[in-house]
Amino acid sequence: MTLARRCAWILILIVDVGLVAWGVMAAAFLDHLLGPGGTPILPAGYEGFSKSSWPALVASAPMAAAYMTVLFRMYGIFNAAFGLMAAAIAVTAFRRGETWAWWALLAGNTITLVSAMRYDWIVNAIGPFELTEYLGLGLVYVALGLTAGRKPPYN
Repeated sequence: MTLARRCAWILILIVDVGLVAWGVMAAAFLDHLLGPGGTPILPAGYEGFSKSSWPALVASAPMAAAYMTVLFRMYGIFNAAFGLMAAAIAVTAFRRGETWAWWALLAGNTITLVSAMRYDWIVNAIGPFELTEYLGLGLVYVALGLTAGRKPPYN
């Protein structure tokens, strides 16, 4: 395995394990997943989008707030599931130099990270933690650029 491919799959693995960690936090520990200003991410997103108070929503429409919580937890599960699948692809098929894996990681990571960035823009919830999405996408692109059009020698 070339040094470029070794570095590439490790970079992609780091990014996708990060997605798994974020997804698990969103699904299981949502109140501890911090957004901008140290506010939990769901209230920060709601308040950034609606310009209204999360506690006011909880008081006036508790079932709507509960439904939003379920949706956000499911979003976390989807991120964790994608991260697990992408990590599995990175450590198997991508490491072996299979072309389909290169394209799958390009498309999957781009869709996943850009949609997360877009969510942050829409709800006006961009803080230091959200900037890791940009860093992650950049690392994936660097990793894929290192391996574009190259195949490792097969023994």
